[in-house]
Parts: sequence; structure tokens; C-alpha cells
Amino acid sequence: MTDTRRIYLDYAATAPMLDVAKKACMEGFEQWANPSSPHGDGRAAQAMLENARRRFRDALHWDGDVIFTSGASEAVQIALTKSKPEMQLVSPVEHDVVLRFAPGARQIPVDSNGMVIPANLNHLLKGVEGPALVAIQSVNNETGVMQDMDALAKVVRDRGSHLLADCSQSVGKLPLPDADLIIVAGHKFGGPPGVGALLVRDLRLLHADGGQEQGYRSGTQNLPYILGMTAALEAPANWAGRAAELRQHLDDAIRKEGGAVIADKAPRIATIASYHMPGVAANTQLIKFDMAGFSVSAGSACSSGTLKTSHVLEAMGTDPQVAREVIRVSIGRDTTRAHIYAFIDKWKSIFADARRA
Repeated sequence: MTDTRRIYLDYAATAPMLDVAKKACMEGFEQWANPSSPHGDGRAAQAMLENARRRFRDALHWDGDVIFTSGASEAVQIALTKSKPEMQLVSPVEHDVVLRFAPGARQIPVDSNGMVIPANLNHLLKGVEGPALVAIQSVNNETGVMQDMDALAKVVRDRGSHLLADCSQSVGKLPLPDADLIIVAGHKFGGPPGVGALLVRDLRLLHADGGQEQGYRSGTQNLPYILGMTAALEAPANWAGRAAELRQHLDDAIRKEGGAVIADKAPRIATIASYHMPGVAANTQLIKFDMAGFSVSAGSACSSGTLKTSHVLEAMGTDPQVAREVIRVSIGRDTTRAHIYAFIDKWKSIFADARRA
């Protein structure tokens, strides 16, 4: 059972399922047939699936195709391993899964805020023969930095290439960018975990190798979760203004107390921020916040007992010592002013204790 006394500030990792999503999943559980089966029960399931696909496209104002997947990771895998352009370019601040599925990709340089500069991308694409697949995250999952996707999309298109946009952190919060391939993760906006989608402008960009989803993805579709994700996407997102106010208050308080806001000068989404507490290791902060009832995460990860610097902060040129002292706070539709005030009080307390030690 969830401890209601805890304060959840890790929405960038996953958002709690919305009630409408739970209800839609339950309706899907009552439809047990395989959508690929030819009999009447299967056809009924297929009709529900295609209705969800239509609603999903409408909610996103997307006029291309939708391939339902088991999550963002599978969507990334399909995009990177089945795309026809052989040359791939990725930014070094992409999510780990993108870097993992594109090990031989050419890296696009970023500035100290983690921003891809359109002129630099244009220069890089000048040296590429034929069309390339360019992978750029719309909103960074650690820092909240928002790329100038309109400008980058124009560069990519003018160079005859194709843009893959990881929109896991922006779908349901920001309009879709003008990309050829778009990654969607259902659990980031109140849908169930284990379901996502790859939006495709033109299916001819991908190799089809048989299976479900028009031959672009093998495996029985998870109809209940697809229905839940679609319902979550359709839910009103009228809390964005409040999120911006809360994040601004948090930024101001951290600065006032002697901390720092990572990528402070870059455009950032209202729901994600990373903060530096000087002299206090991120894992120490996480332990203290967790013991005090706060769920937050780190801008660095523990691996085999050693603290590994975030590849995002490393690519931004962040001092390694600073990078080891960064945590991430992410807010959602249920976050209140009281939650933010309580977090600030605890941040101040942890920092004060460290300075007295």
C-alpha cells in the first residue's frame, strides 16, 4: 500500500496512473480475444484496437501512422534498427536506450546547456552522403531542457534527412514537433507502464519484417494497456500553468539558499529540473530525502557500488564533482504548493547540516 504521507516528486520516472486510464484498462480486460484472430471475438478486439488508434492520433493531432509498442524502449529499437537510412546521428544527451541502440552513430555536439545548435547540426549534415536519421530528444529527461525542435527539424529536412524525436517527456504537455518518427511512453502522462507508441510520418522509412502492427512490430497487442494509455492522453492537461509556477518557486528558493539550477539559461519544461547542492553527494541527498518521505531521483546513477557521472551532465561539460552532487525533481498534476514548500524546507535542512559537519 502506498504511504500517503510521502511526497512524490519523481514524475519524470513515471507518473501515477490516472483513474480514467485504470477504468479503460479494466474495460480492455473484459475483451480477452486476440485482435489478430479471424473469428468474431477477435474482430471485436480488433475494432476496439483501431478505435483506440484513431482516438490516439486525434488526441495528438497526428496525421501519420501509429505503431503501438510495449513502451518507449521498443519504439526506439524499432526506429533505430528498422529505419532505412544507414547513417545515424544522435545527440550525446539522449536517453540511455537511444545510445544503446545506436552504438555506431555519429554524435551531434551540444553546448553547456545540452542544446543542439542548428548551425552545428547543419554543418555536420553537410558531410553526410545520402539521407540520415537524426535522433534528438525534445525534452531532456534529466535537466528538462527543451530543444528548438522547429529549427532543428528544418535543418534536417532541408538536408534531405529524417528526424527521430524522443518525446517521452513532452507528449501530453507540449505539441508534437515536426518529426518523421516520434517516441511515446504511456506511463509518463498517466497511462499504464509497459505500453507506448512509435509515430511514423511515412511507413516507407522503415523495413517491415512481418508480425503485427502492419508488419513493423511482432507480438500480440496489449489491448487493455493501449486503451488505458489512450484514455490518459485524452485527459485534460490543464495543470501546466500551475506546474510552471511551482517550478519557478523551487528554482528561486534553491538559488537563494546557495544551490544551483542545472541548465539555468536554457528553455526548460515546467515539470523537470535538476539541482546542485554543493558539497553533498547525490546518493547522500537521496537517502536523506527518502528517509524524510520524499521521492526524488539523481542526476547520476550508482553502478556496481561506484557513483557514475550522468552522461548528460558529462556531455554538457559539467564539472565531475558538481555532477556527482545533482538530483532531479519532477512534478506532475498532483503536485501542490505544500509539497514544494516541504521539499524546500528539507533541502535547506540537508544543506545546513552538511555545512555544519
